[in-house]
Amino acid sequence: MMFTLAASVRYEEEIKKSRFEAIAVPVENEQDVKAFLDAVKDPSTTHQCWAWKIGVNVRFNDDGEPSGTAGRPILATIEGNDLTNVLVLVNRWYGGIKLGTGGLVRAYGGSAGQCLLQAEKIELIEKKQIEFACQFNEWAILQYELKQQQIEYQEDYTATGVQINARLQVHQIEPLKIKLQDVTRGREAIKIIEDATDD
Repeated sequence: MMFTLAASVRYEEEIKKSRFEAIAVPVENEQDVKAFLDAVKDPSTTHQCWAWKIGVNVRFNDDGEPSGTAGRPILATIEGNDLTNVLVLVNRWYGGIKLGTGGLVRAYGGSAGQCLLQAEKIELIEKKQIEFACQFNEWAILQYELKQQQIEYQEDYTATGVQINARLQVHQIEPLKIKLQDVTRGREAIKIIEDATDD
């Protein structure tokens, strides 16, 4: 079972005169990561080190600290908390006392860990992207079904009917398949678009 964060959270501490500030935020995709990192660029910091995990994809950055002393320990705290779809950034303002590699690992990993301890975690519900088609006269029934289930969808009117793209929780797929087959008398089927599984 994987979790993500309900909301962003921040933690600050001072270690040997260096100030460390950890910020953890939920993210859906790499665009979210880029937008957040661009928004928090701070030239006053000495280092802005980060790590993120989205599904099976992970990235981390030491931002000038010795290799393996910042990004990797931050990532380890994300994975140690069974989290995904999370980005943790740790800002450091250097205070004049060197921490050494072990000290840096403890400082970055520790700040990230304390930050995540304060966060409210929510279970991540896997969603999949699907598509299906139907005729105009069938769309009202299927549209009603999607709205009842609070499923996000987009409709596209074509010459022959309606093409629907939807994003729904895994457990909602089977009932919708059955409904679609009922309404279209077995003519149409749901197609699952595979690349949405890294959610």
